[in-house]
Amino acid sequence: MTTISLITGGSRGLGRNTALSIARRGGDVVFTYRSRREEADALVAEIGALGRTAVALALDTGEVASFAPFAERLRTALRESWGRETFDHLVNNAGHGDYAAIAETTEAQFDGLFDVHVKGVFFLTQALLPLLADGGRIVNLSSGLTRMAHPGFAAYAAAKGAVEVLSVYMARELGARGIAVNTVAPGAIETDFGGGAVRDNAELNRSFAQATALGRVGVPDDIGPMIASLLSPDNRWVNAQRIEVSGGQGL
Repeated sequence: MTTISLITGGSRGLGRNTALSIARRGGDVVFTYRSRREEADALVAEIGALGRTAVALALDTGEVASFAPFAERLRTALRESWGRETFDHLVNNAGHGDYAAIAETTEAQFDGLFDVHVKGVFFLTQALLPLLADGGRIVNLSSGLTRMAHPGFAAYAAAKGAVEVLSVYMARELGARGIAVNTVAPGAIETDFGGGAVRDNAELNRSFAQATALGRVGVPDDIGPMIASLLSPDNRWVNAQRIEVSGGQGL
C-alpha cells in the first residue's frame, strides 16, 4: 500500500525537498503551507508530474487553537484523496529563524520560536495521533546548533534542544503502537530560512563551511533524500535517535 507522509512547512526549503524525495520513492504527500498558496500549488503540480498524489493544506504551526480544525481537514483530505482514515508518516519540519545575541533577544522573539518549534510540535503531534497509523513514523527537525554553539542562535538552539528531548519521550510513549520517532538535525543549509542568512551572507556561509569536514555548507538535496530514506522500512529499527546530517560540522 502507498504510504502517505504529512510534512509541515512543505512548500519551501527542506520541507519541499523532503516532499519531492518521498514522491520520487513512490510515496504520496500531504504538506502544509502558511501563506504562499502559489508555491504550494506549484509543488502539488510537480509531485503530480512524478505520478504521485499531493494535497496542500494551510496551517500556522504557531496557532495551537487551529490544530483540531486542521486535523478534521486532514481527515477529510485522506478520505477524499485516498479513501483512508490514517496517514503513515509525520515530519515536523515547519519553523522559522529569529537570531539575536542573548543580551538583545526580546521576549516576543523567544516566545515566537518556542511557540512554533516546541509548543507547535508537541500539540500538533498530539492532535494528529488519532490519524497516525500504528507502525508509523515521526521525524522532528532539529539543528546542528544544539551541538555546535554559534553566537546569535541561543534561543533558536534552545528550542531545538527541547525538540530533541521531546522526540525521545515521544518514542517511549508511542512505542506500544509501533511508532518510531527520531530527530534529524541538519547543519547549516543554503535555503531562504532565516531570511536566507546562510545562503546570502557570504561571511556566515564561509564560517560554517570552514567548520565542516566536507568543506561546504549543505543544500536541500543533502537533507530531503535522507529523511525519505529514514521513513522507509529499511530503517524500521532506528528509533529515539538524534541523527545529524551536517557533512561533519564542528569536528
